[in-house]
Parts: sequence; C-alpha cells; structure tokens
Amino acid sequence: MTKPVQWSFVPTERNPADQATRALPAQDLKDSAWIKGPAYLIEQTQPINETFEIIDPDNDKEVRSVVISNKTCVTAPSLGSDRFSRFSTWKNLTETFSLLKHIAESFHCNSDCAGWHVCSKSKTVDAFQQAELMIIKAVQREFYFEEYESLVHGEPLLKSSTLLSLDVFLDNEGVLRVGGRLNRSKIPRDVRNPVIIPGRHHIALLLVRHFHSLAKHQGRHITSGTIRNAGFWIIGGKRLISSVIHKCVKCRKLRGQMEHQKMADLPPERVEPSPPFTYVGLDTFGPWEVVTRRTRGGAARAKRWAILFTCLATRGIHIEVVEDISSSAFINAFKRFVAIRGKVVQVRSDRGTNFVGATEDLQIDTINVEDGPVKNFLYNNGTTWLFNPPHSSHMGGVWERLIGVTRRILDAMLSEILPGSLTHEVLTTFLAEASAIVNSRLLVSLSTDPENPLPLSPSMMLTQKPAMTSISLPTVDEKNMYRAQWKRVQHLAEVFWRRWKSQYLDTLQSYRKWKYDRRNLSEGDVVLMRDNSVARNYWPMGIITKVFPSSDGKVRKVEVRVVYREGGSSVFTRPVTEVVLLLSDD
Repeated sequence: MTKPVQWSFVPTERNPADQATRALPAQDLKDSAWIKGPAYLIEQTQPINETFEIIDPDNDKEVRSVVISNKTCVTAPSLGSDRFSRFSTWKNLTETFSLLKHIAESFHCNSDCAGWHVCSKSKTVDAFQQAELMIIKAVQREFYFEEYESLVHGEPLLKSSTLLSLDVFLDNEGVLRVGGRLNRSKIPRDVRNPVIIPGRHHIALLLVRHFHSLAKHQGRHITSGTIRNAGFWIIGGKRLISSVIHKCVKCRKLRGQMEHQKMADLPPERVEPSPPFTYVGLDTFGPWEVVTRRTRGGAARAKRWAILFTCLATRGIHIEVVEDISSSAFINAFKRFVAIRGKVVQVRSDRGTNFVGATEDLQIDTINVEDGPVKNFLYNNGTTWLFNPPHSSHMGGVWERLIGVTRRILDAMLSEILPGSLTHEVLTTFLAEASAIVNSRLLVSLSTDPENPLPLSPSMMLTQKPAMTSISLPTVDEKNMYRAQWKRVQHLAEVFWRRWKSQYLDTLQSYRKWKYDRRNLSEGDVVLMRDNSVARNYWPMGIITKVFPSSDGKVRKVEVRVVYREGGSSVFTRPVTEVVLLLSDD
C-alpha cells in the first residue's frame, strides 16, 4: 500500500505517455522520455510542485450548464372533482349537484325559491341532465386539460395524447365527444358520438356501478353495452367493468363460486403401514326393505341398514348389517367388527345425525356417539373417534367412494331376485359378496412385469390369499411345517407392504384439484352459506366468528354466525367449500 504523500502531480510536458500518444518527430523519439524514462526519475529529483487554480464549474466552458425554465399555467377557476369521491352512487351525485345548482340560481335569479331550501324543482329530468353535464365538464377540464386547450384554439392534439385515435371534438355545450368515422350514420348522436369519461376517475366507477345495476347485474358484455347505449365512452372501460363485477356483492350472491383451499396433506394413517383395520373410517347407508316373516295376509316387512368400515391403510372394507340406527345396534355391530378384525385405535366419520346430533329436537333414533353408552364403550376399548365438519363429504371421500362402489354391486345383485323376496339372510349374503368383490379390486394398475404376477389388492393382505396360489417358495419338511406356514404369511405381508409403498403411495402423491394456495378466510368476513334445501336467493348470510387453521396454516373449516330475520342467531361449523365470500375484513 502507498501513502498519499508519495504521489505527485506530473504536468503534460513531463508525462512520458503523452509522447507516445501524440505527434512526435522520428528523430526525437530515440532521446524522448518514452524510451529513456522521465529525467526526474533518472536523476532522482523531485518533480516540480506547482499550484493550479481550481476552475469554477459554472464558468468552465467544457461543462454543460444546467438551464432551468419555469412555466406558468393560468387556469380558470373550476368546480374541482376531488369532492366527487365522497359519493358512492351516480344517482346521489347527480341529485346533490342538481340541488346545489338550483340553490345557487335561487340566490341570483328572481324566482319563487330563495336561500337554502329543498324543493321538487331540482328533481326534474332537465335538472338532472344539466347536473350531469356540469359534472362531466368539470372532470374533463381537469383530466384532459391539454386536449381541451388544443381543441379550443384549433390546434391538433399531441402525439402522446391518449385521445388521439378517437378524433375527439368539442360539441356546442363544451363536452368532449368521440368523433370517429360514423358521423354519416343515422344512429342516435349519443351512440354515434359518446361522451368521453376518464377511466381512472371516480365518476367512471360510479357510472359502471349505476349501469351494472340497471342491467340487473349481468356480465361484462351486457354492462358495457348498456353504458355505450347511454352515450358514454369510458377510457379503459373493460378492465374497470370486470373489476366492478368481480367486487359486486350481489353478483357474488347470485353467481359467486364456493371458496376452497389448497388440498391438505393426507393424515399419517393413510400413508404409514399399520395392521389392517387399526385406523378405520365408517359410514351408514341404506335402508333396504326385507321380508321378516310370512303371514296369512302376505308378509311382514322391516328395514335394514348397513355400516361400512374401511381400513385407511389397506383400503379394505367390512360391512355389518343392523336392524335400526340406534346406539345399541351400533355397539353390537362394532363389537362384531372388533371381534373379527381386532382392536381399533381410531375411527373417522362424518358429523351427521347418524352418529351425533340433537336427537330430542329431531325425534329420531340415532347413533349418538356423545351419548353415555357409546361414549363409555369407546373409552373402555381405547378408541378415539374423530369427526369431519358437517356438510364436508369431500373430507370423507375414502369411504364415500367405497359406499358408491358397494351400492352399484348390490344393485346388480338385487336385480337378479324377484321383487319382495329379499330377506335378512339374502341381504347379509349379498353384502358379504359385495365386500369380497370390493376387497379384490386393484389398488394400482395391473402390471405386465412377469416378476410381479400378483395383483395388489386389499384381499391380498386381509385373507393372505393372492389371486394366484402358485407361489415359488422354498419347500420345507414336516418338522418345519409351522415355521413354513409363518414364512408364507410373512412373505405375503412383506410383498403387500413393499408394493404398497412403491406403487400405491405414488398414486396419492399428485393433487387432483385445488392445487393453488388461496387467501385464508378470517374472522369478520361476511359469507353466504349454502343451504341445499332452498334456492340460492334464500341462502343465509353470516359472519365468520372463528377459524380453524390446519397444521399447514391453511384455513379449511370456519364457524359462521347467522342472524335470522325473525330474530335470534345460530352458529354453524362449515368447511370453506360450503361458503361464498361476499365481503372480506381486509
């Protein structure tokens, strides 16, 4: 590193670099400083230290001077459109200015009205039209001042003007209108030469809202057509109309889509190996009318229901038939299921009236899990019951789909018997056969690889019997028979779980729908709650009072408070797919 005191200024006549870059005679080149070096370095003397006067940059001819020019624009006093943003509708704005114009005229003209007052003379069609012209002229003077001045003085518009392609002109009332090429057309003047409205001004928003309401909240094309027929040309109107329709509360009530959130990760019991029917999901379906006994006058009939248990890991099913939907019938069916399939650690189901609900209000027999007998039975067996939110069948698709498959198989079986001949034994047999068919379905596509001849199905794990019984296993003698049997069972289990991990889990990896993150619903949002029992116009509106974020921070379940017109309110827990966002709390 060097120090500043070691550096010195070298003038041009002593700088060797200047002799190489500038004109120098050839005979002087051999004795030049470019060949021999600077003399002060050879003689080891200090260069001449000279002082130089600092040149003022303002007086330096080589420095371009900065010229500052001031322009004074004298404008006539205008109404000022900054107050227009205080109005939320075009009708209120025109009525207010019509009234103010009438009051201002009453102070200067001889009329029956005098001073500040409210009367019907300001609410005529002509008064409203004059107020509209006054508002539009004030906005045009403010927003298109240069274009207005150019047209007044007969000068062409600037090339940078946004109105250049519209061939604008001033009419007799001093309003900017579209010229265009339709002047020879016999269509009305307001359609042929519409009034120009700046799209970024507040009155453009008021006009779009006004005519969107007159068009009965129809789409962008009908709304824009209504605005054009009224004689207005809004600059950038398409984007503004789309924005207004997107934010319109009534349009959201009529045609708004249900909310949704990015699909959540699968629970651990769906993606981790576990013994069959350790984690189950269940639901009831039916009923079917069966013949209980024969009588002289015909036959006594009764109804039967079925409870479908599905393993969340192996996707196998087990069906139990019950005589009624009651707590005692469910406990007996659950006991039979546990006796055959083993202990259950966790149960998942819909939160419907079949399992939990206000039985006293509905006056029906239900399997109320929160009742004492069922609750104590589950507690003694160490079983946890998890409920999905009401009206969220998509959260229980793992068993809803299997119920649909079972119904189709059962319908095909019932079509083969005579009407009125279905008995309890026949129904139980049909459901058992349907279970076997469902359990033999393929979990993944059938492989053409000769090294994987066994189809991967739930029955391979449940019954330990593959579709092909010829398995190449080492032979053993009689004394190792029990050990060989264990090896066969263990081999099938290992084959199942190995292919389950390598083939089946990959099918659960991709998203089928709801692939993008969306805004989480928050407390205070106003929503429309779906009610399938009535038309959409009568769906209740409510406010979100509580949200339930999932482990990934996404809200997929909310609590909505609905206030009824007759008085009183109710609180409902619903998935986000059952509500339509009307107004956000942002």
